[in-house]
Amino acid sequence: MRKLIFMCLLALGTMGKMNAQGMPVYDNTNFISLAKQIVEAGKQTQNIIKTVKFLKEQKDRIEKVSNVVKQLKAVHELARNNERLFEMVRNDVRDILNSPYIKPEEVTRVSQSFERIIENSIEDLDFVQQILSSDYLKMTDAERATVLKEREDRSKEMVAEVERKTKRYNDIISFREMQDRINNRATDY
Repeated sequence: MRKLIFMCLLALGTMGKMNAQGMPVYDNTNFISLAKQIVEAGKQTQNIIKTVKFLKEQKDRIEKVSNVVKQLKAVHELARNNERLFEMVRNDVRDILNSPYIKPEEVTRVSQSFERIIENSIEDLDFVQQILSSDYLKMTDAERATVLKEREDRSKEMVAEVERKTKRYNDIISFREMQDRINNRATDY
């Protein structure tokens, strides 16, 4: 910065000594004023650079906090979906398996289909725990938030799948119950 000011002053000094036609001659007051303006402009530029650096640091901090908030929301939603999933399987599957209209050979198949969903859910929770408890795969906060959001979406899909299967099995039970009533109704001819 000092070199720049020195070079400007040197250039202006040599220009003042030149008496070529058409070249203005500067007096010392204009020269000193120009030098002061150059120094002041340098100070302002330095302050602007500091301000830009400070704003960039603040932006980075805000992004980190935002990513942490996203992670917390995703983990909360994931936990809520898994809790809901376990409750649905525990209550609805018990009702389905205790129904007299589910055949013994179907009990195993029904149980296994719901067990696979629960196993996937547990694996997802284990994976999320690994991501959150260690610096898994050296992920950034943004990458970690993305993975957690994917797992959250996957847990929503599992809940929807359990709802579909439960509805389907309840429809089968309702159909078989209606069929049993029709087949075993009392006829008074």
